[in-house]
Amino acid sequence: MIRTTLNNRSGVTLIELVVAMVVISVALGGVLMVINYTVLRSADPVLRQQSIAIAEAYMEEISLKEFTDPDGSEVGETRATFDDVDDYNGLTDSGAMDQNGNPLAGLASYSVAVTVQPQNYGPAGMQIAGLEISVTVTDPAGESISLTGYRANY
Repeated sequence: MIRTTLNNRSGVTLIELVVAMVVISVALGGVLMVINYTVLRSADPVLRQQSIAIAEAYMEEISLKEFTDPDGSEVGETRATFDDVDDYNGLTDSGAMDQNGNPLAGLASYSVAVTVQPQNYGPAGMQIAGLEISVTVTDPAGESISLTGYRANY
């Protein structure tokens, strides 16, 4: 007579199978949430880099202008005829523009705001006049990047 013992049987029970399925589904759910978050945020670095490039372009354009007005007149100036740094104070562009005020293709959903404030530099008694230039770019997702530069009357 042959006896079979419980030790010789192999396989999984129904409870073990259900527990394994629950563990795998929880792990899979976590992985899918991470993938979903990554996909939703994948364009943010591109928007941020584009905003920084726009702010740097505006900052370079403004910084290269004269400190004081070379012709002494502020009357009737447009973006194309800005000739000194202070002319840019209060500039707001809906959509990034080139130095002549023409819209740049593909950048219409960005907005740019510029402020120029007087600022003195140096120790007391030896201060020189300067300007603080602030360029703020808002991307299509509503995130803002601010770039601040300084210009002295050297």
